[in-house]
Amino acid sequence: MMSDRDFTRRMLQTVLTVAGVAIVVAALWAAREALLLIYISALIAMGFSPLVRVIERPRSGRGRMRVPRWLAILAIYIAIVGVVVLVGLAVIPPLVAQAEALWGRLPEEFNRFQSFLIRRNLMTRRITLAEAVQNAPSGSSNAVGTVLVALSSVIGGVFGLITILILSFYLLVEGNAMFEYLIRFVPAGRRADVSTAARQAVTKVSAWLRAQFVLAGVMGTFAAIGLGLMGEPYFYVVALVAAIGETIPIVGPVIGGITAVSVALTSSPKLAVGVGLFFLALHQLESNVLVPKIMERRVGVSPVAVMVALLVGGALWGLVGAILAIPTAAILAVIIEEVAADTKTDSASSLTIQRRV
Repeated sequence: MMSDRDFTRRMLQTVLTVAGVAIVVAALWAAREALLLIYISALIAMGFSPLVRVIERPRSGRGRMRVPRWLAILAIYIAIVGVVVLVGLAVIPPLVAQAEALWGRLPEEFNRFQSFLIRRNLMTRRITLAEAVQNAPSGSSNAVGTVLVALSSVIGGVFGLITILILSFYLLVEGNAMFEYLIRFVPAGRRADVSTAARQAVTKVSAWLRAQFVLAGVMGTFAAIGLGLMGEPYFYVVALVAAIGETIPIVGPVIGGITAVSVALTSSPKLAVGVGLFFLALHQLESNVLVPKIMERRVGVSPVAVMVALLVGGALWGLVGAILAIPTAAILAVIIEEVAADTKTDSASSLTIQRRV
């Protein structure tokens, strides 16, 4: 029978444990924005880790590295920045020109839209574009406050991006040392399994990151070529929207298609129908050829798991959660497979012992 002293001691331990867990959870929730930046940086580091290992591969017959790890990582960063700059130099000038032309035609298209509504008796009089903007519903009556909030969001996003780039660089540099330190806390008999699972997770995340670049590049290129040949106005703008939309699961391709059809309507309904059919075919190419071969075969996440991950990620973090849903699902799949394999092994060992007994 438990004495009063033992009962009091266990109750105190329970209360302290619950309080400690509550404090940790509250601290993690308060730091959720910072934790999200760390998680994104870790995913980027995992995605580029195989490429870094290829660049710093040891020479045959020698134990020295071909190049220092930090130099291999820096070379990757410089290459990415160079590609972005080259693409920007090729795309931004015509993009700016077409965006300016689209902005210049906006009042004319707005008047045409009003004429259509007046002919259908949906409007009684014309209004100017300035009146439409002024009368548009707003979530805040303080325009200065709205501008400041938007400006602070942009500045926060820029600083967040810089933080992710710097943190991912250091994670790539110190990744091996950090893993060797953390694996010391794993029992010796489990270290090989943990190392294997970690390698599988890195491989899957790297495959996901490559798939995102490939999908964005292919869809943006196809959209630019197809829309340019069809005579779509401002096709550089639309192609860029389509390429960026590929990074947003489910919603992104729809946004790209709606944007293309909406811009085509400013030219002719016939062109809008053609553009809609073109984007439908492009979406079929993506969903039936590119995504199955890249996401399912390389990343190894089933369509059901993808849909569930997208729903949960979108509910928790919006578009950012939806973007991170697939690599997170891939990592969880590796962990679940490892736990299931361990459970199966333990069950087999227990059954063997029982038979011997």
